[in-house]
Amino acid sequence: MIVYLDTSIVLRVLFREPAVLPSWGKWQEACASDLMGVEARRAIDRSRQASAFDDEEIAVLHQELRKVEARLRRISVSRRVLARASQPMATAVKTLDAIHLASALLFQDRRGAVVVFATHDDRQATAAHALGFDCIGV
Repeated sequence: MIVYLDTSIVLRVLFREPAVLPSWGKWQEACASDLMGVEARRAIDRSRQASAFDDEEIAVLHQELRKVEARLRRISVSRRVLARASQPMATAVKTLDAIHLASALLFQDRRGAVVVFATHDDRQATAAHALGFDCIGV
């Protein structure tokens, strides 16, 4: 299975939240937008500001995120991705979600293989389904 990882999937693993994706790490190949790293780092920083984690825990979270990123095929937020994200979608989609969806669509086209969209976000899963993706995580 080739899987596109939305940020919500990665954050649940990093923050050790319940109901982690059962197939975490059990895929043939995983990819994610470079946007995932930005969103994850912002979430880590917000958790630091909220004093949810101490400095040592924050350092570990950053280290674990780098390890996750090293195992992924990264999709840059290119002009092509932004152009696709700007086009109409089948459902109402927020800007960052549109970038994730466009990244997954273009990656799937480039690979010529079916990509499964992994997210814990119900609205994003609905949008991904409308675009023809099978979804896991919801």
